[in-house]
Amino acid sequence: MLEFDNVSKSFWTGTRRKVILDGASFRVELGNSLGILAPNGTGKTTLVNMMCGLEKPDEGTIRRTCRISFPLGFMGGVVGKHSGNENARYIARIYGLDPDYVSAFTRWLTDIDEYFDMPVGTYSAGMRQRFTFSLLLALEFDIYLIDEGMPQTTDVEFNRKAGAVLYDRLKTATVVIVSHQPATIEKFCRSAAILRDGRLYSFESLAEAKQYYDYTA
Repeated sequence: MLEFDNVSKSFWTGTRRKVILDGASFRVELGNSLGILAPNGTGKTTLVNMMCGLEKPDEGTIRRTCRISFPLGFMGGVVGKHSGNENARYIARIYGLDPDYVSAFTRWLTDIDEYFDMPVGTYSAGMRQRFTFSLLLALEFDIYLIDEGMPQTTDVEFNRKAGAVLYDRLKTATVVIVSHQPATIEKFCRSAAILRDGRLYSFESLAEAKQYYDYTA
């Protein structure tokens, strides 16, 4: 379970104080994937970072009673001077998993041939994206956090493989997707909420959330 209890978060932009959350309370139960619709500029990334503990709330409590992933695309813990293989094995040890399995899985899904044994710092942006998403899926969390949905790289085969793995994961795992596009969360989520002006509005169905989101856009 992931739970926000009366959580508030804001930061100073240099000209004004931007409110991300204002006394928000919600819960993500395992088996009930949640999509959060949020217009651009509302603090989607900050919200996702708070869910996994990368950022702390100003007020309130965040409770985590299960394994929650780092956000898709997050490179924390990945060392640029080390190879993909070395990084995969290192991250596996941090999470108490089998380094051989995590390395082999990440190598297979990333599919960058000899580059997997070269420093990550030499990768192109697309290769780094493929590597971090493959590593995310190799670690098998209870809740996966995705900011704006799956990566759409120029490699069609990777998109197909990664999508198939993610769909398979969701048979036993839960996903929280934060996006400004309703179509992104429709693929994975049944319930939804809307983040607007620091308030989080929850809806019993995705259709209700989408209708309200379109109406207030």
